[in-house]
Amino acid sequence: MRIARFSIDGNVAFGAVEGDRPDELVLDIIKGIPFADFELSGTKVPLSKVRLLPPVLPNKVVAFGRNYAEHARELGNDVPDAPFAFFKPSTSVIGPGDEIQYPPFTEDLHHEAELAVVIGRMCREVPRERVKDVIFGFTCANDITARDVQKREKQWARAKGFDTACPLGPWVETDLDLQAAADLTIQLTVNGEQRQLGRTSEMIHSIEELIVNISEAMTLLPGDVILTGTPAGVGPLNVGDEVAVTIEGIGTLTNKVVKRG
Repeated sequence: MRIARFSIDGNVAFGAVEGDRPDELVLDIIKGIPFADFELSGTKVPLSKVRLLPPVLPNKVVAFGRNYAEHARELGNDVPDAPFAFFKPSTSVIGPGDEIQYPPFTEDLHHEAELAVVIGRMCREVPRERVKDVIFGFTCANDITARDVQKREKQWARAKGFDTACPLGPWVETDLDLQAAADLTIQLTVNGEQRQLGRTSEMIHSIEELIVNISEAMTLLPGDVILTGTPAGVGPLNVGDEVAVTIEGIGTLTNKVVKRG
């Protein structure tokens, strides 16, 4: 099931996305919230009549860096022996169609296409064999990065945590299992030109390893998001660019870059 969060007539709701053709997609409005038992209302609205929002509002976004060997090497970094985590704040999250604001403190803004895991239940110290039980689903993400700031400041809070630095969407796909999610095509285009192309099977540390690793340290809450790393091909974005992340079996997340202010 594809679960979207949307706004219509000033109201925010979740809905199940139905249909195959982009111009015929409809939302069946959900009664309640998708992280608990819910029912479909049977009330349907065309997707074209709503504004899609970030599919979840995470308490935290935990991102893992250098989880694809070729990406680590393209930036001159060593491949880490263990998962390497950092945070993006909830205020960095935007949805499909929202604008990525080019911040004034950088001159080298980069795209990073990523598979995002959405947590479905409160959990801590998750054993590997139980990881599948705590996952709600998967969505597309773009780990927008001020590369020059990242290099200059060493720690990544400003470089990766500024407002609009974490596009998510267009919805959460709940029907993918871990085996399927472990080998999906992930690609990114800028103005229609392909920049990144890889497969999630190229991850150094698997989805299970990442969730085991971070849940050893902290409690994960429903709606929290885990970013799993980016394949090679990262590069610059400029004001006016349209950037799109497409992941097999999930969908396409598209955003435009604008000048802040």
